[in-house]
Amino acid sequence: MEDITPIVDELLDSYQQHPDLTNMQAWRLPTRDCMNELTHKLESLLYPGLIDCVRDTSDLKYEIGNKLAEIRLTLTDLIKCCLEYAYHFPQNRMKLPDEAGHPYVVAYQIVNNFLRELPKIRTLLQADLRAAYHGDPAAKSYAEIILAYPGFRALTVYRLAHNLHIQGVPILPRMMSEYVHNRTGIDIHPGADIGPALFIDHGTGVVIGETTIIGSRVKIYQGVTLGALSIPDPDKNDCSKRHPTIEDDVTIYANSTILGGQTVVGARSVIGSNVWLTYSVPADTKVLFVQPDLRMKTV
Repeated sequence: MEDITPIVDELLDSYQQHPDLTNMQAWRLPTRDCMNELTHKLESLLYPGLIDCVRDTSDLKYEIGNKLAEIRLTLTDLIKCCLEYAYHFPQNRMKLPDEAGHPYVVAYQIVNNFLRELPKIRTLLQADLRAAYHGDPAAKSYAEIILAYPGFRALTVYRLAHNLHIQGVPILPRMMSEYVHNRTGIDIHPGADIGPALFIDHGTGVVIGETTIIGSRVKIYQGVTLGALSIPDPDKNDCSKRHPTIEDDVTIYANSTILGGQTVVGARSVIGSNVWLTYSVPADTKVLFVQPDLRMKTV
């Protein structure tokens, strides 16, 4: 059998040469499996009886309280790990919480704030749910949307991750976003500012960037990108608005790309399929891709 010792030695040397690809220090980070399990528990808390099989409502108060206690314990530990990691790497571009103190104390306060916001998050999701139901004649019930619509699931996790992001939690909100991106094909940065009643129809390939602002009652189809123009030096543009603003009641059809932090799509506008847009349009505008010129084939 071939000796693997030389490979081990080379890997150890590589760890020394490329420390950015390792995390061998005393501070640990959340694992993907742990974060996935936490996200599932949060979804089951938002949609009892739909994500898990709750049948006995006589003990519902106890069940919810027990689940909340578990989530608080796990989430506090995960956020503490992320904070400790970030504090040891001051060269990063992460915006950390304003509160000073021991990472566990800061994490505990963040989690309490987060849990208190869950009823408000459910109110936003109720508006998203109704927008999906009224926006898609193929939807036969609210339960079908919650269980089977990728756009709604992506919004669910986004609204949870967004709350943690705006409180300054590093790393974890992005892990949550990638968890649902992997399952739905919809990539929503937790930093995006999204109003109520967003409907993402079909959803595959939708990308919504970090500084995007989306108003109320917006409808987005598959393949839409709300992205940034090129950034020459990210370290000098970390606070700049890089992604577009979409005002209320806008519809954006499939495979359209809207780029740039100064780009504003005015209220009630319609962006047709396959449009490439890098400038603002006023309210009540219809933007269409020019139809191809059809010509008869000559023999």
